Amino acid sequence: MAVARDKRQPMVRRTALRDGLVDIDGARIAEATEQLRHRSRATLHDRLHRVRMAGGLAVQAGLAAGLAYLISHKVLGNPQPVFAPISAVGTLAASVGQRFRRTIELIVGVGVGVAVGDLLIYLLGTGAWQLGLVVTVAILLTIFAGASVAIVIQAAATAVLIVTLSPSTQNLEIPRFVDAFLGGGIALLVTAVLLPLNPLRVINRAARPALDLLATQLDATADGLRSRDRATIQGALERLRDNKEELATLGEAIEGAKETATLSPARWHRRDELTHYAEAADPIDRAMRNSGTLIRRSVTLIEDEEPVPESMPDAVGHLAESVRLLKHEFAAGEEPEKARERSLRAVSEAGRAYGAGVGFSGSVVVAQIRTTASDLLVASGIEQEEANRWIRTAFGEQERPVAEPAKPDETPKPPTAPPVG
Repeated sequence: MAVARDKRQPMVRRTALRDGLVDIDGARIAEATEQLRHRSRATLHDRLHRVRMAGGLAVQAGLAAGLAYLISHKVLGNPQPVFAPISAVGTLAASVGQRFRRTIELIVGVGVGVAVGDLLIYLLGTGAWQLGLVVTVAILLTIFAGASVAIVIQAAATAVLIVTLSPSTQNLEIPRFVDAFLGGGIALLVTAVLLPLNPLRVINRAARPALDLLATQLDATADGLRSRDRATIQGALERLRDNKEELATLGEAIEGAKETATLSPARWHRRDELTHYAEAADPIDRAMRNSGTLIRRSVTLIEDEEPVPESMPDAVGHLAESVRLLKHEFAAGEEPEKARERSLRAVSEAGRAYGAGVGFSGSVVVAQIRTTASDLLVASGIEQEEANRWIRTAFGEQERPVAEPAKPDETPKPPTAPPVG
């Protein structure tokens, strides 16, 4: 059956739109354009953030490569100082916090590759099939010994260099060892002495995306609960689930900062502050997970048309603000007292919501508000047992039914943060 087409002239269609018809295609195009603009701005912001995060590493790698080349060529007399700068860059390219280990792995991998390559060249000669055999044996040998992936790769790469360059370059083995030591040592020297990064600044930059992500999605959930908008809460849940990159970046930054504070004399005075950050990583991770449960149950709450007391979205909003305050006070090097107080206020509002009456999913949301607030208190430096005690106190003050008036001498006081023991 043929489909009737609109044979009216464009001017006629435009007139119809002016007369009150809806331009569906135009609305869709406008929405898609706006999403594209937002995504472009977000992508540019993310890229600039990654550049700022990697800027220090790039300068360190450039300095280490140049020094390794200069020392190998000018001081040690190596006419082709290729391996030293490669080793330096390879060490710095390792995940931050693992550079000392990467230097050891680099040297071990070189040793295995040289040994296997020289032995098989002596027995079998050089050629394509010999090269394939050398790489296979080097990989299997290191795997059998239980070596890390870095050692396996380095052993195979060194074996390839030995087999391919030995016919044209004599006595390659000793310079390869020396360059491995030199490159790794120069990399550590640059990171520890010549150009040590500020470990607290590194952690602050790494923590910002993770904490911003958590706060933003909690805010979206609070808005969705107020308007009973399931789509908004579902979007927050999906975004929070995709948090592996932010948490991995934070974990690597903490490990790198601890390594810098250990190796660099100029950063030794930062050790106590870094310990505090390191202890906060796990509770922040737990807060992410518990917030995910909170948001998922909020979706079910809306779907099941359960009651949403006014104080419930307020409690979730206080959690979001607590995360922001924690980020700010961490960055400023302050005691996170405001973040603690806001976490307890979230629990207090959750207690009001529970007293007003909630359904099954609503009770789970209330429980997760308490659990997430406890995680944030622990992240702020409070012991778990003490945090739980303060959570119970803040929640219990609001368990009285709404219709029951408080006695004059029992007026609940705003929750305050306890001193850190």
